[in-house]
Amino acid sequence: MPENFFILSKDHLELATDEIIALSKMYDRFSKIKIISNLIIIQSKTNWEKITKRASFVKISGQILRKMSGLFLDEENLGVLKNAKTFVCRIINLSLNQFNISELERSMGDMISKFSNAKVKLEDPDITVYLIFTDKENFFGFSKRIKEENKPKKVTKYPHELDWKLTRAMINLAGMKEGETVCDPFCGTGTTLLEAESMGINAIGLDFDEKMCAISKENLKVNGYKSRILNTDFQELVEISDEFDGIVTDLPYGRSSKTSENPEVILKKFFSILPKRKKVAVMYKKELDNKLKLKGLKKYEIYRHKSLTRTILIK
Repeated sequence: MPENFFILSKDHLELATDEIIALSKMYDRFSKIKIISNLIIIQSKTNWEKITKRASFVKISGQILRKMSGLFLDEENLGVLKNAKTFVCRIINLSLNQFNISELERSMGDMISKFSNAKVKLEDPDITVYLIFTDKENFFGFSKRIKEENKPKKVTKYPHELDWKLTRAMINLAGMKEGETVCDPFCGTGTTLLEAESMGINAIGLDFDEKMCAISKENLKVNGYKSRILNTDFQELVEISDEFDGIVTDLPYGRSSKTSENPEVILKKFFSILPKRKKVAVMYKKELDNKLKLKGLKKYEIYRHKSLTRTILIK
């Protein structure tokens, strides 16, 4: 079974690691996972490109061809270059050892050129060949050129709106599959809806503020997306619970869904009406978590600035 590798950003590393694991298990529950710092190796029938296109914090990804005891290449390793016209070599050093990376990349490029008809091309090659060094094992792998996905556009934004990467990670951690429907009961400018639709997931947005609903609709329209927007209170979740498979949202902390209620009251009400057997990923102010002792499968703390830390809870 193929082995895929993912080099993750070290921002929110625990969350990023769990996101990759959640995606791999969602597509193939028999996936086998190895974690070496910010290198995740997954043995799975699922192609690495499929996971990479959905993940938020992947910097580099590809397929592993073999483990290596040292810098050793032969023709058998380079079959991946058979139909490639251009390639580039890249060294990823995750070990404590010091290497002259530029020199190693040049040497490897010269070596590969002797075994193949492909030519070195530093920008946008057909194939990127990787040597990955860790303190435990070294790996030889590759990735092919893949088409970059266009990020959803926003014609109107809003201060303190949900970060798109965290939104995407929350959708993935909740286990939302293509073709399912996610609901954001505090949809604001529509970040959850935009990210969901970009991944092939249907979406419904609720917001008490008519202005926010208008902004969401505008942002959806410019992308050609068709999520439903309802100008209503979050408690409408109860009435439409059979229309969605999961909930992903960022609970308000400066702006309330009702002017008479503070964030703590909203959070209590929200958790009291959550429909059963639904996938849930919710973000809220850490101080509220300390007061209410909310329970879930996993929690992550997201530091914003010295006076604001957010908690992401997966249920």
